[in-house]
Amino acid sequence: MTPELQQQYEVGLRSALDAGYAILSGGGSALDAVEASVRSLEDFPLFNAARGAVFNHEGGHELDAAIMEGNKLGCGAVAGVSGIRNPVSLARVVMEQSEHVLLAGRSAEAFAHAHGMPPEEAAYFFTEGRYAQWQEALQYDRVQLDHSDKPAIAERKFGTVGAVARDSTGNLAAATSTGGMTNKKWGRIGDSPIIGAGTWASNDTCAISCTGHGEFFIKAVVAHDIHCLMLYKGLSLQEACELVVHDKLVKIGGEGGLVAVDAAGNISMPFNSEGMYRACRSSDGREEVLIYKD
Repeated sequence: MTPELQQQYEVGLRSALDAGYAILSGGGSALDAVEASVRSLEDFPLFNAARGAVFNHEGGHELDAAIMEGNKLGCGAVAGVSGIRNPVSLARVVMEQSEHVLLAGRSAEAFAHAHGMPPEEAAYFFTEGRYAQWQEALQYDRVQLDHSDKPAIAERKFGTVGAVARDSTGNLAAATSTGGMTNKKWGRIGDSPIIGAGTWASNDTCAISCTGHGEFFIKAVVAHDIHCLMLYKGLSLQEACELVVHDKLVKIGGEGGLVAVDAAGNISMPFNSEGMYRACRSSDGREEVLIYKD
């Protein structure tokens, strides 16, 4: 990390805040706000989603996304799609214009094209930094296969973009988007498009968007677990998030964090890794753009 690169990340985070908060401050819905914020992050090439997504093992980009509103638990998601400029918007189309929750692969792409989303050229998703990460991961795989009988366990480079919001009517919403893990194989899908694992919203409790090593977030059903701790045990948002991120996840080896907001507008952004790109803005004047631990 250089000062120049950090500044670029902060610009991306502030742009996403601006996109979402402009909708909220104008009386718009939480659902529109989280979609706008995540679209902004998908369009920003430094983040692992859409335009800046990591490469899979075959040298392509397989994208996952989900969106959920907390009033009636409406939700939509897509997994393993390619050539979709804004997967979060496709997830919303799934929610609003289909009878399903989760669509995957080429069929989800066909659904997108049928609903007015033209395919994007592969060159749009290419970034030099992600390409270098992929080449490094491929080289690591080759070294392991040449010199060890054990399966290759490379340093996994992953990341997710997401947003949560509460609007002036009290409705909550969450959205998440990702390119997954660098050099991922066999159509691997993480927690981001899995409702209850990486994405959740209920007006009764909270809205959650997660980032980290997705397999562990799926096993722990992280987003829904926080909802349950609040609903059934009466924990506050902060208490529930801290318990899940710093205790339950750690015990099973899970690394990552999340952004969350509750029905009262309280915000929580815990993580158990060295850092997490995060930002928030609220009507009470709170505004933060952070990367590392305090």
